[in-house]
Amino acid sequence: MTPYLILLAVTAAPLVAQPDPREIPVPPIATGAPALPPASALPVRPELPPVLVMNDGSRVSTPQQWQKRRQEMKEILAYYAVGEAPPPPGNVTGHETAALSLADGRVKYRLIHLTFGPAEKLGLDVAIFTPAAGGPFPAIILQGGPTPGAKVLPRLPLGPTQGKGADVLLITGPGPVSNLSPTGAAAHSVPPAAGGFFGQLTPAAAAERYREVLNRGFALAMINPTDCAEDTTLREADGSWSFRTTRFAAAYPSYDWGILRVWAWGVSRVADYLATDPAVDYSRLVVVTGASRYGKASMIAAAFDERLMGAPVVTGGGGVGAYRYAGDNHSETLDVMMKKYPNWFSPHLHEFWGQREKLPFDEHWFLALCAPRPFIALEGTADVISSPEAVRHSIAAARPAYELLGAGDRLTVNYAHHAHAFTPDDWKALMDFASGRSM
Repeated sequence: MTPYLILLAVTAAPLVAQPDPREIPVPPIATGAPALPPASALPVRPELPPVLVMNDGSRVSTPQQWQKRRQEMKEILAYYAVGEAPPPPGNVTGHETAALSLADGRVKYRLIHLTFGPAEKLGLDVAIFTPAAGGPFPAIILQGGPTPGAKVLPRLPLGPTQGKGADVLLITGPGPVSNLSPTGAAAHSVPPAAGGFFGQLTPAAAAERYREVLNRGFALAMINPTDCAEDTTLREADGSWSFRTTRFAAAYPSYDWGILRVWAWGVSRVADYLATDPAVDYSRLVVVTGASRYGKASMIAAAFDERLMGAPVVTGGGGVGAYRYAGDNHSETLDVMMKKYPNWFSPHLHEFWGQREKLPFDEHWFLALCAPRPFIALEGTADVISSPEAVRHSIAAARPAYELLGAGDRLTVNYAHHAHAFTPDDWKALMDFASGRSM
């Protein structure tokens, strides 16, 4: 484990110009949460906002004060960064829909269908892999592609410029390049391409791919985040995001959560179930992980759910690295995120395009909220999406919260030699770190 393999000079990354005035704004959602000051009313603060200073300026010096500070930070992050999410539904139940013995009897696979939410109408399939002998096992929740063995749900089309570097709030008119769904996007859901967006593994193939995870004595719970919220930049006739017409967001219209927060909320519903599963040693640890956008959602899940230990992977902009230090070596910045993926975040974050130094938070707050639970950031030395300098600053700025709670060794970063990917080296670092620590 090499906490700081790469150290770069601090440079102020250039900011993208202000958003195009022709953008069609997304209509606000009244959530009931108190309104916080707009970006125009906030001061410029080049340094990272401290984690151990209360809103009133007093310093946090005890664990009791830290609990109050955590609540302040969560409220600020919900408003500006990820959106307001509904409380836990309290009615998660699961039933087994399939079971297999795999890998010559060494692995047990179960497909669990969860139901929850208003009138128990929401559902989520979870593929759970465990060693066939022994147990119960500490669990890793993996956000990835279509769930092995589960039915792949129809999904909305991607926006025509999604992921192509264009400002997705500009193109709204009818036509072949439209991202507008004038009669309701839900009516235009289309069957997924063969194998789904990321490719669906069979249960046997998944057991083989993650053989070392199971050999190390972990249970693996796999979910498809797009079963929680569809990753699309399509918009409705009123300018609202089409992802709000389907999946979990449709059941909670009074919340302005972005897609990453919906995914994170879905992870917490999996944790609700795992707490009842006799094959899982819930008293030891539950890890949540995923690559890229799913790494961002994993970080958010761990910050807002104290049952989870975080292990996001090469997350890029909106992930582990501080926004204030992103942009070196063409890494993703706040401006890039607001141009390409504003639907992932709180609608209030868009105000900070071009003025990131007015943010009343930065990404290190998510890490600090995990204290004193173990958290490892998994990064690649050749990953140009994620800035090593920005990651280094986040780790350093979050560490005071860990040290306050006597857990300074529970926050770290590992660099492996790869680009924007989730590799066996990352898995080894994750499991080595998790095996030496408990909740």
